[in-house]
Amino acid sequence: MDLLSCSKGENMKRRRLSIVKSARVVALSLLLLFSAVNTPADALAGDQVSHDAKISHVNSFFEPDFAATCDWHRFGEAEQPPWWLMFANPLCIEYSKRDITFDNGGALRFLLAEPSRFAITMLTCRYYQRDHWSVQTSSGATPLVTWDGQYWWNKSHREAGARLTNFRINGQSAGMGDVVSLLRADFPDVADALADFGDEAGETGLVTSLPYDLACDLAG
Repeated sequence: MDLLSCSKGENMKRRRLSIVKSARVVALSLLLLFSAVNTPADALAGDQVSHDAKISHVNSFFEPDFAATCDWHRFGEAEQPPWWLMFANPLCIEYSKRDITFDNGGALRFLLAEPSRFAITMLTCRYYQRDHWSVQTSSGATPLVTWDGQYWWNKSHREAGARLTNFRINGQSAGMGDVVSLLRADFPDVADALADFGDEAGETGLVTSLPYDLACDLAG
């Protein structure tokens, strides 16, 4: 029994370490992104640099201004949208991607559907996608990874956003919100700064700027 208890204790310790490592990866990735794109243009070229010429910025996630007017098109597992949706502006789509399963063909059906789903986004200046992911080896098995996603861009405003919620790896929550919880007691200032990019378990989100797009700028 002592050996069994010891083994269980070691397994729990490994799982905790795995969660911490996953959360640290999320934190490090976001910090690297933030440091890469958030350098003030004024520091590079002086105070005379125009607002439009400034280097890309990163902010906490928010909904795009066109979200309230979205006409949502919803599609089930591996369902392909009609080609004519590529002319919608804004284009707002919600996908179910919960059956990415290896033993029943769900993963293959998902892969076959993705090219057409990607293709219809190429022309629109304003795009908003919501989706719900679950990847598992077999039906009924604990998912390898799950999350609910929100992704949008507004090329006319040169902004794009992404937010993941309920992000879990092998059933364990991993996101910026988990990093914030880990740091809160010992590094409250760092935790407060990172909380702008996710303060709930399994949550990570941001908004960043996009390059200038002439076609979308002319379209308004």
